[in-house]
Amino acid sequence: MPLKVQNTMSGQMEEFQPYQGKKVGMYVCGINTYFDSHMGHAKSAVTFDVIRRYLVRNGYDVTYVINFTDIEDHCIERTIKLGIPLEQLTEKYIGEYHKDMGRLGVKKADIYPVASHHMDEIIQAIQKLIDKGFAYESGGEVYFDVMAVADFGKLSHRKIDDMQAGARVAVDERKRSPMDFVLWKNKKEGEPFWKSPWSEGRPGWHIECSVMSMKYLGESFEVHGGGTELVFPHHENEIMQSEALSDKPFVKYWLHGGLMNIGDEKMSKSLNNFFTIKDVLKDYDPLVVRFFLLNTHYRKPIDFNQKALAEAGQALGRMQNTLDSVIAASKTATEGQDEFIDRAKEAVEKFDTAMDEDFNSRDAIASIFEFARDVNKYLESGPKKSSLEEIVQAFKVFDEILSIFTFEKDGDSHMLAPLMEIIIDIRQKARADKNFQLADEIRDRLKEMGIVLEDLAEGVKWKVL
Repeated sequence: MPLKVQNTMSGQMEEFQPYQGKKVGMYVCGINTYFDSHMGHAKSAVTFDVIRRYLVRNGYDVTYVINFTDIEDHCIERTIKLGIPLEQLTEKYIGEYHKDMGRLGVKKADIYPVASHHMDEIIQAIQKLIDKGFAYESGGEVYFDVMAVADFGKLSHRKIDDMQAGARVAVDERKRSPMDFVLWKNKKEGEPFWKSPWSEGRPGWHIECSVMSMKYLGESFEVHGGGTELVFPHHENEIMQSEALSDKPFVKYWLHGGLMNIGDEKMSKSLNNFFTIKDVLKDYDPLVVRFFLLNTHYRKPIDFNQKALAEAGQALGRMQNTLDSVIAASKTATEGQDEFIDRAKEAVEKFDTAMDEDFNSRDAIASIFEFARDVNKYLESGPKKSSLEEIVQAFKVFDEILSIFTFEKDGDSHMLAPLMEIIIDIRQKARADKNFQLADEIRDRLKEMGIVLEDLAEGVKWKVL
């Protein structure tokens, strides 16, 4: 069965067919680097982690890019409030983001571009839009001329005439049209700024993502993801400026995840109704949190509440108990196999069928529950060793995509990465305090356990011998 995805652009399910064979470029909008990541960020990260994992399972060669936005208004306001350089704030919260996502089992992307590191490319792109007649300078700022494009609203399915009729008149005299959006803005007192042909200032939000995505994935690539709140204006504006730059289709498949809500409101820092990932993981196992996020189709919103998390823990516990029972039974089972080996293979097929329908993790998990019920009955009938091993292999396929189970042989591996982060943080603090004896002792004791630390320019790395 072919993989199908719900494309926001067409509003329809489409068969997934990359531009070139099995190569897939995938770009997802990341965080603004001014505070700890919250559960809304976790939903997006886990969603696209699973999508990427399933594409890889299906033989696709995925180049995965997640950006960091560090010159957004909130980031700048926080640096001014704290009295620290922008780079210091950015570095801190990028590091915290990686720690949080590591604990949630999110595999690292291939590339993490940072907006402020791409200023030359951004300025060049803006100048090209001016030269091509899609942008104009006004009072030291640069705006994209929405009326210069013929297909405004093709992602959000909005009509420009309707939006202009509803817009307030003369909102900004520097704009030709109220719908025009900023590509470059003048500096304000106390803010960081960069020199450009138009003024000392900084870029608008939308142009940053266009430049970074096209730099690493090309002018046309397969998948662009984010939350539904980004469809308009961010992704709509990305399309207009990117296609104006390249004269090519920008993205083939637009995938948008539902919001993380608190009651009837979107979880967000601006509304001050958010729960950070760190706080949630103080009370809940990371595997339970990940299961909670995946037990709803990614396009649907999730209501964050303690009751739902508790129920997720109970549900995941039942499936884990089945897996634990199978592993235990396989140690004493008689050699051979029976017809249940086919049921295990069928379970993988049902899982794949669900995932082929727009990465439907909800239905995929339902198929695992159905399989687990059958396995529990099978365990009462004198199971055979080869069939039990096939059941374990089926669960490993499920876990390859969902990453929600623990296996006996590597049962501690889910905790090793976050534990090593804690140990490395302690060692780094010891070194900062010039307690080199303690730092060396930590390194040597870990080596005795078969774990090697490497102090590199980009940070401390570890590996198991």
